[in-house]
Amino acid sequence: MHESKGSNRRQQPNMRVDPITGAVIQGALESIAIEMGHKLMRMSYSSIIRESEDFGAALTDAEGRQLCECKMSTPLQSGPIPGYVRGIRKRFEVRGDVFRPGDVIMHNDPYGGASHGPDVAFCVPVFDGNELIGFSVTTAHHLDIGAHTPGSCGIVDAVDAYAEGLQFKAIKVIDQGRRNDAVWEIMRDNIRIPDLVVGDMNAQIAAAQIGAQRYLDLVHRYGRPTVSGASEDLMDYSERLMRGAIRDIPDGTYAAETFIDGYLDDPDPARRDLKIAVTIKISGDQLTVDLTGTSPQVSDRPINLPFEGTVDCAVWLTLRSILLDSTVYGNIPQNSGLTRPITIVAPKGTLANPIFPAPVIARFCPGNALADTVMKALAQAVPHQVSAGIGNLRVIAFSGTAAEQPWVHMEILEGSYGGRYGLDGMDTVDTLYANTRNNPIEDIESHLPLRVNRYELRESVVAPGEWRGGIGSVREFTYLTDGGFSVEGDGQKYRPWGFAGGSDGYPGELTMLTKAGTRVSLPSKVPYQKAKQGDRLLAYGPSGGGYGDPFHRDPATVLDNVLDGLFPPEIAREHYGVVVAGGAVDVAATESLRKAHRAS
Repeated sequence: MHESKGSNRRQQPNMRVDPITGAVIQGALESIAIEMGHKLMRMSYSSIIRESEDFGAALTDAEGRQLCECKMSTPLQSGPIPGYVRGIRKRFEVRGDVFRPGDVIMHNDPYGGASHGPDVAFCVPVFDGNELIGFSVTTAHHLDIGAHTPGSCGIVDAVDAYAEGLQFKAIKVIDQGRRNDAVWEIMRDNIRIPDLVVGDMNAQIAAAQIGAQRYLDLVHRYGRPTVSGASEDLMDYSERLMRGAIRDIPDGTYAAETFIDGYLDDPDPARRDLKIAVTIKISGDQLTVDLTGTSPQVSDRPINLPFEGTVDCAVWLTLRSILLDSTVYGNIPQNSGLTRPITIVAPKGTLANPIFPAPVIARFCPGNALADTVMKALAQAVPHQVSAGIGNLRVIAFSGTAAEQPWVHMEILEGSYGGRYGLDGMDTVDTLYANTRNNPIEDIESHLPLRVNRYELRESVVAPGEWRGGIGSVREFTYLTDGGFSVEGDGQKYRPWGFAGGSDGYPGELTMLTKAGTRVSLPSKVPYQKAKQGDRLLAYGPSGGGYGDPFHRDPATVLDNVLDGLFPPEIAREHYGVVVAGGAVDVAATESLRKAHRAS
């Protein structure tokens, strides 16, 4: 059993500061993290960082408690940073190593706080004189990490952690200002696209060093006791907000479960149709998320979830989003105080708490499903604060060789949100703990031997509801040269859940169209597969679930949906009880149809 109780309070008393000074320091900390993010984006080589923003940036105190994070970054990058720092500190204690000024530590151990191997952190300790006062950290997803097939996603057939690529466990890549050339040479010799990956890593280091200097400047400007006191106040403030939001929920137990595809084409039943179980217990201002009942780990396939770095962040992010909506609460300091009232329980040896060396590199979609299940459980207590089921994402790793040099590209194919109370679901966006952006078509086609033939909304796959589900996308790619691909996804069997009378959503689909004219349906997870020039990949994104009785949807809104081409008049009549004729709502026929529906 693994149990997380959020962050511990510091035991020693700290100086407290006046609210105005505290707010100024909060703003300064957030500005530092944002500057780190902007610098990282502008210095990076790969589109996954500079365009998709799949990176994180944050400052922590000397104990590893988060002080702030970059708001543009994805939560699954910035959120785990305290775990990275804890993992580094533990490794240093075991080895008898120490932090020194000028050090830069690289870490990507998914059993030591990292989210998964391709998300590599660079950690810069911050010293005021001879005293360690904090850490400046950047994380980012790298396009290749030396796994057994090209790319760093779609490694869905890795049999253990060693097959997932290079492992860096608290390695000093810069030691007291001196670059450790041997480590860099090992990386270059084992990564398929070393110039691009090492270029991104150097950008991370520079951004972390900038953050360290800005944090030290802040400490020198206001004094260490004032900055420390303000940080404690900010964490206490965030904690009070979270406790207050939990206290507003009726005490009780709220449970839900969902299923993920797993490996639908695998004959072994232990690898497919896997359960995620969530039980939320509310007692006063304390909240426990118990994952007992979740399926056992898949010991030789990489869809297990690191407890620290993925599971905890999926839970914390979902609870924060539901309970402390920024449209209600405004700007809330993002720090470790938010996690103090929350306990997470997960039995060891399950998907949600695997045992090393179980592989974890393809943990993204199961983790998003976990976040969705947390929301499904909490929907029973706060129905107006959740969305219906989300359509999960898919990631395709394209690769090949051009001009005798390997190339790798990672494309995140967005999902969709379910309907929400008073609002339709958002179309073709990253969901829950992901908020990366798509790669512009111009960027793809100018750098890679790929053509994007289609990028559009799906038609007639809208989950009905008083507030409809979000719509998935259609994306089609053509290979301009021979190459290959691998796919990491989920949600091609199980439909996103509808809520409060809304209909379930629609699953995604993936098809390969060969140049020879063959049409091949693919599962949600595809190990590396070769592709020929002229072959096409056609991906249909999932549509989120509907919220509320669709026969309560405003007829004028249904008409707008028909005129916009989201669905035809026949669906308006059948699913919403709205009769559309001649480009307008037939009011009398609609009232008669809905009256008959209510009577039945």
